[in-house]
Amino acid sequence: MKLSRAFLLIAVLLLNVGCGGGSAGTAAPASMTTVSTTPAVPTPAATTPAPTTPAATTPVPTAPAPATSDAALYPDYNQNPVAPDATGMGSTAVQLASKIRLGLNIGNTMEAIGGETAWGNPLITEAMIKAAKADGFNAIRLPVAWDQYANQQTGKIDQAWMDRVKQVVKYCVDNQMYVLLNIHWDGGWLESNVVPDKQTAVNQKQKAFWTQIATQMRDFDEHLMFAGANEPAVKTADQMPVLMSYHQTFIDAVRATGGKNAYRVLVVQGPSVDIDKSAQMWTAMPTDTVSSKLMYEVHFYPWQFTLLDKDEWYGNAFYYWGKDNHSTTDTAHNPDKQEEAYVDQQFSSIRQQFVDKGIPVVLGEYAAMLRTNLTGDALALHKKSRIYYINYVTKSAVANGVLPFYWDVGGLIDRGNDNAVLDPNLLDALVKGAAP
Repeated sequence: MKLSRAFLLIAVLLLNVGCGGGSAGTAAPASMTTVSTTPAVPTPAATTPAPTTPAATTPVPTAPAPATSDAALYPDYNQNPVAPDATGMGSTAVQLASKIRLGLNIGNTMEAIGGETAWGNPLITEAMIKAAKADGFNAIRLPVAWDQYANQQTGKIDQAWMDRVKQVVKYCVDNQMYVLLNIHWDGGWLESNVVPDKQTAVNQKQKAFWTQIATQMRDFDEHLMFAGANEPAVKTADQMPVLMSYHQTFIDAVRATGGKNAYRVLVVQGPSVDIDKSAQMWTAMPTDTVSSKLMYEVHFYPWQFTLLDKDEWYGNAFYYWGKDNHSTTDTAHNPDKQEEAYVDQQFSSIRQQFVDKGIPVVLGEYAAMLRTNLTGDALALHKKSRIYYINYVTKSAVANGVLPFYWDVGGLIDRGNDNAVLDPNLLDALVKGAAP
């Protein structure tokens, strides 16, 4: 996205919507990853680009990744590798994927700049995890910032923060919830720097961080998965070798720590976590020392319906969505693209490219903002459209073997009080959409 993240953060804060939005009346600071699979805003002289048709690109099992040999910026944190331990790690990526039904992001929390509660959410509790499980989720995506807790000269992550993240992971695993732990936006040190002149420095920080994270989390069984990044900003094929080096560094660092990490399922992110860019640019998975333990990640935010907050010269915001939900009085905000057939095409494309070839795909984020500027019948139709959209996307993802993780920043479950469901219709749409 050509707009700065700071601008987007301010705009979305004013709209009470996070990376995908929250419930009406629930103020939630925006994730620093508000824009995921969105087209770039065209310049005034440009025309709005049409949706890209995915190319027939078939991934092959392995591909070389560029290595960096420059002098180390940080100490080697792999000081106590242990022998591989397959106990509790018997599932392949495909088998593990079959056990994940519906995931929930605990957004705007552990990735918040300034601390876990800095963006308005309370500390994560075990009661919150139990409530999510009771509500129908069996997996948690845990976005985490690490760089703000690290010594910038040595790369050493603060032990108190390590212990806190480990505590939250334990809440999940103790309750038989699968958990996907990542390095999120984290100041953009990786995802904003997928460029050759930053490659060496980023790879060295990637290795230092993941060596420490993996060592700390090494004893958890296969309920814990690692994701090496969040939304790496890749626009051109020239950036792909750099991105692949970041993924390779992540995989190598985790595997080198040994123990259960030698067999842990790891998740790598496509270019800009975009389905069309995946079809155009991704040609192979990184190499691994163990077979069938990698997954792929995309996000899904059709821009004009899910995140565009106001009409622009290149197109209006879409307030309504779905074949039976077009307005007869506010036709300017009916969608003219990216409805049911588009959703099905997108997930069919990613299924053919990855799932059909034995590589599970995680839909790491999806949501749609709630248009609180609307009133009366328009608001009612928008709410109906939003619920229908969430249900349809969930259902289409599941039908194509893609694992749905809904992006929430506190609008679905009341994290601060009794963990009550704030939006029962939305929860119902998610649970029914994920049902077999």
